[in-house]
Amino acid sequence: MSRTENGIKINSVADMFGGKKTTVVEVPLEDLFPFKNHPFKVLNDEKMDETVESIKKEGVLTPAIVRPRLDGGYEIISGHRRKRACELLGIETMPVIVKNYTDDEAVIKMVDSNIYREDIFPSEKAKAYRMKYDAEKHQGQDSDNTGKTLDLMADGCNDNAKKIQRYIWLSRLSDPLLILVDEKRIPLYCGIDLSFLKEREQKWIEDLLYADEESEIKINLEKTGKIKDLSVNGSLTKGLLTEILLEKKTKKKKISFSRENLSSYFGEDVTEKEIEKTIIMLLERWKQERGE
Repeated sequence: MSRTENGIKINSVADMFGGKKTTVVEVPLEDLFPFKNHPFKVLNDEKMDETVESIKKEGVLTPAIVRPRLDGGYEIISGHRRKRACELLGIETMPVIVKNYTDDEAVIKMVDSNIYREDIFPSEKAKAYRMKYDAEKHQGQDSDNTGKTLDLMADGCNDNAKKIQRYIWLSRLSDPLLILVDEKRIPLYCGIDLSFLKEREQKWIEDLLYADEESEIKINLEKTGKIKDLSVNGSLTKGLLTEILLEKKTKKKKISFSRENLSSYFGEDVTEKEIEKTIIMLLERWKQERGE
């Protein structure tokens, strides 16, 4: 059953969020605005091509979820990619369901509507979890029980509480460094280490890595672990950080001796284990004499 109100077509449908009656409204694209600080990228990529092709054939099958804006129009909670596909096709209106969500409810719904996608960048997941975590804490009015909030977020989610916590830490990383995490120039767990650095310390790393985009600086957990420890202890300097990042891993040379060569020193009846113990003892004594 449909009706027209002020030139807008309205269809009664079952609410996908609980079976309640609701309405689908056709709204001009110009009246739809992106969610504030939306953490998910809307890219003209292969996935967008698929969305465009689907809408071209079938239309927008799933209405977007929006809420009214104080300044007029609607804020998109779920449906940013569908709106972009409509723009690319030259479609002027889009079906939406209007919800009167509070700010916290809107954040939680926005994150939950996108977090299960397979093609999410680490930076998107980090920022999204941070936003949802803050909203959940605000709703619960419980600023101390971090574990309870993380467990609540993990309930029914693909990521457990520990993994969500790591992504929330990652969200503290600067945007330029998050880009390098997305590009895999900085491994994910190295990025989590670096998220503990102060803002000026992160800027030092940005300057090094962006000075030469073809830089041969290799980031690994051994390096970022050292950098994190120095930062936490308050002893990290730009010089030390540069030295650690430019440090190249040297291969340890293996020294081997033949039994024939060693027999002249240890005799024929000495076992290899005894020889090994003796050599270790002599090396330790040598290190002590050198003051190492």
